[in-house]
Amino acid sequence: MTVSGVTSNIAPLLQSAMDINKRLDDLQRQLGTGQKSDTYAGLGSQSGIVVALNARMSALSSFDDTIANVGTTISLQQTVLQQIASVGHTVQSAAVNANFAIDSTGQTTAQKTATDQLNQILSLLNTQGGNGYLFSGTGLSQASVASVDDILNGNGSQAGLKQIIVERNQADLGADGLGRLVIPPAVGTAVSMNEEIPTTLFGLKLAGANSSLTGATVTGPSGSPNTISVDLGPGNPNSGDSITYTFTLPDGTNQTLRLQATTSTTPGPNQFTIGATSDDTAINLQAALTAGVSKIGSTSLSAASAMAASNNFFDDPPQRVSGPPFTATSLIDGTSADTVSWYTGTDGTGSVRSTAVARIDPSTSVSYGTQANEQGIRWIVQNIAALAATDYSLSDPNASGSYAALNQRVYAALAVPPGVQKIEDIEASLANAQTAMASAKSQHQQTSNVLTTLLQSIEGVDTTAIGVQILSLQTNLSASLSTTARLSQLSLLNYLSPA
Repeated sequence: MTVSGVTSNIAPLLQSAMDINKRLDDLQRQLGTGQKSDTYAGLGSQSGIVVALNARMSALSSFDDTIANVGTTISLQQTVLQQIASVGHTVQSAAVNANFAIDSTGQTTAQKTATDQLNQILSLLNTQGGNGYLFSGTGLSQASVASVDDILNGNGSQAGLKQIIVERNQADLGADGLGRLVIPPAVGTAVSMNEEIPTTLFGLKLAGANSSLTGATVTGPSGSPNTISVDLGPGNPNSGDSITYTFTLPDGTNQTLRLQATTSTTPGPNQFTIGATSDDTAINLQAALTAGVSKIGSTSLSAASAMAASNNFFDDPPQRVSGPPFTATSLIDGTSADTVSWYTGTDGTGSVRSTAVARIDPSTSVSYGTQANEQGIRWIVQNIAALAATDYSLSDPNASGSYAALNQRVYAALAVPPGVQKIEDIEASLANAQTAMASAKSQHQQTSNVLTTLLQSIEGVDTTAIGVQILSLQTNLSASLSTTARLSQLSLLNYLSPA
């Protein structure tokens, strides 16, 4: 062997050692990262597949972020709705045994409590989430509702609910307090009662009459104007005989008035004295009818009027009596110049839910918008507000009866009659969105697991195999370095014989 032959073998050995070392570095990186390559180029023809899989994973992550954010919003909405429903139940329970004891403000303690509870509901409706006011529809930057003071008492030239109730009460009672009914003097043995002309939406409406008055003939309600007529005939009714009139009130409820014949010259409430002749009895019946209708006007009609006025006020747009109340014949739209708008959010063009829509999957979206003026929410607000906005007078002998009639109506209304949306209906609608999101998230997790497995099969490494390769290369590198070292120490002297 020549010296040049020995040294010429060192260069390839050194290059081999460097190549082994480079390969070891890459294997060490793969073992540490669990990835075949730190660049797409290192994946060769499969790099395009990896890019597509990572994009899909990123999209799933974005959808899950949306689901988390919307989920937080809906949870807040559900909490608010549950609290509003709870307040409604509390007011309803209090209305069952409401005691009439007013102070100088003209209200009972229960009414003042109702005002506080109304304020609580309004505060809940102005709850804000991450994107803005939860119950303002698309108007996320706008408060959802006006303040309790503005709603009840008005704001400057804008009338509040209390004024609307007073005006509506005057329109429903009419100038003589008979609910816009006309009860003329008896004519001979006949007593009649009719609705005013022109007929309006205000006041009492004649719904029927049922008589057990001996010898009497009852007709109507019929004709124009709508009339009920009772003709006692030539003979008198017997003591204890009666006639019952039925009226429809402005809030859609019915009220009956039963008048009973008596021989007493001092008849009690809702009684009329049997006179010497049927003509005399007819005069007494007419007087009892007038007194009875007047009493209804001061009690049930006033309560029904307050309920109707509250429904008018919370309508969109708000409705109020047109012209002088006592002779008004219709309602008109309130304007921003003369009437408070209780809902200050924005109405969408479609369904309320569609005012907030989120895509939670390439093929799935959920709608979760809410507005304070949805019927289920508004219904609770307007009925509590009717109780909170009505005032009474200590000098009014019928105030207690009117208050009792109002509480009966508030109690019945807060039970939510058939056909009226309930808070629970809104909650159920939002729950559907939550269910859809939970299902989508579950599907995303399953898809993500599959995609992760596919990515791992392309990008990932078998750490056990990598470990074996590393040990093998380390052994080869050690041997190569050892051989190179021995060759590097050779010189011509190693081949010369001693002298």
